[in-house]
Amino acid sequence: MAKKQSIVPAPKRSPRRSVLSDEIYEMIKAMIFEHEIAPGSRVNIDALAVELEVSQTPVREALARLESDGLIAKEPLKGYTATNLLSMEEFNDLFQFRLLIEPWAAEQAARKIDSTGKTALKGEMQSAKAALKFKVDDQFQALTEHDARFHTLIAHISGSNSVASAFERTHCHLHLFRLYMANKLHLIESESRTQFVQELFEQYYHSGSGQLAIKEHDEIAKAILDQNPKTARSTMHAHIESSLKRFAPSAKEVNK
Repeated sequence: MAKKQSIVPAPKRSPRRSVLSDEIYEMIKAMIFEHEIAPGSRVNIDALAVELEVSQTPVREALARLESDGLIAKEPLKGYTATNLLSMEEFNDLFQFRLLIEPWAAEQAARKIDSTGKTALKGEMQSAKAALKFKVDDQFQALTEHDARFHTLIAHISGSNSVASAFERTHCHLHLFRLYMANKLHLIESESRTQFVQELFEQYYHSGSGQLAIKEHDEIAKAILDQNPKTARSTMHAHIESSLKRFAPSAKEVNK
């Protein structure tokens, strides 16, 4: 008689923990951007867990991710603190670094892009255009995320792992938007959040009736897709200089 095999039940899938960790990460990141957690201030894990109504575990996981983003610092025996805003010197250094590597990366991307890269770049530009249909709060977040993904993607398409890794380690868009929002928050004590986000969105992404940053991204993407290295390099250089002009007032105000 054949021996009856015992059936071992398959382990239950439990995605909730990772989903919860992602949610807590986004919530704490928003608190840093909106200065509920001020630059340089201590981060109390117990207090955050109570405020967000979760255990310490997802809070610790979120803080570890934010540490890798450069938004949180951990000191032995002292715990976590929010990192300080970029100083004027750091701000200028960041843009000089970008002006050195990103035009080169765009030029190389135009030379080396393959069908996979073209599909990814076209998809990224579609995500930006789709985001323009979102409500103001969601639109702003979606477009800032597109901004970071767009520049990171081009660095990867360039074929240089060193350049892509160096660019990613700057977490430049996180720090720039934190700086920009810090300046705006000082100006909106009596305004609603909706008005603030609307003003912020319009000033950064709009110029007249067009979306300036997205238009600039379109020009860079077209040059890369057309495999025109010279134009890809020049349009990327112009875009970073344009971004510098948009962010510079915030850097000056915050560092007064």
